[in-house]
Amino acid sequence: MTFATGGFHGLRYIPETVFGTTPSTPAMVDLRHTDCSLVLSKDSFQSNELRADRQISDMRHGILSVGGSVGFEFSYGEFDPLLEGALFAAWNTDVLKAGVTSKFYTMERAFADIAQYGVFTGCMVNNLSLSVKPNAMVTGSFDLIGKGASYSGTPLDASITASQTNSPFDTFTGTIEEGGSVIANITGIDFSLANGLEATQVLGSNTTPAIVPGRSNLTGTVSAYFENLTMLNKFVNETESSIEFTLGNGTSKSYTFLIPRVKYSGADNPTSGEGPIVISMPFQALYDTSTATNIQITRIPGA
Repeated sequence: MTFATGGFHGLRYIPETVFGTTPSTPAMVDLRHTDCSLVLSKDSFQSNELRADRQISDMRHGILSVGGSVGFEFSYGEFDPLLEGALFAAWNTDVLKAGVTSKFYTMERAFADIAQYGVFTGCMVNNLSLSVKPNAMVTGSFDLIGKGASYSGTPLDASITASQTNSPFDTFTGTIEEGGSVIANITGIDFSLANGLEATQVLGSNTTPAIVPGRSNLTGTVSAYFENLTMLNKFVNETESSIEFTLGNGTSKSYTFLIPRVKYSGADNPTSGEGPIVISMPFQALYDTSTATNIQITRIPGA
């Protein structure tokens, strides 16, 4: 007897042109991932009938929903199409800014050791998170919600386009600037871009006819060794700042993330033991008029 195991789990995707509709001859693309929780679920509701025997007479299934997350180790080129979905925009001369254009994907989970496949349509990126920490690979996740799902013993495409082969980014190369100045005492950057997606519901259908976005809400935390009052005073005085960091060598197969306008909402610096004190500063990204976005990703190609 064979059971499905994570070591044989595959994940593929293809952009949709019509929400919830897989292209008729889908050329699926493998997606590198560290975990996946994409699943079909349903609401349910019980009958409230009263019976002399105290029993429940019925339960019905409600609206279908698709949701879950895809974890990854961030590498060059691999996630560019899904970054478009997260920012509601398209790459323009290797620059991606937050926009207003919805992107939809069909995702397929392959349980290769038991030859079973789950297809999830109308998937949209509800949340993008990224974590940059010392002595570690850069990690993140895409949180998805979608329209519908089906399962079968046949994949959508027998000849899958392979993933990229670029190594995941580490944190030993690249640069970090805060407020326009290179800073060497940063111990971590985490951010989350939330799109506030909401699946609509209508009578006569158990699937959503549309998923509508909310605001582009980028929040995060910068942590640094506490060596002076420069950053702490930005919180105390409500001083606006900016955050920019580059993953890679900056000249080939790299990305620069610019959060051009932030306000810090805290500056915790607790002490525990004799080690260095770290100041943790959560931030809120705001719309910046000069770049016309709250986040800008610049892609630096190379051989």
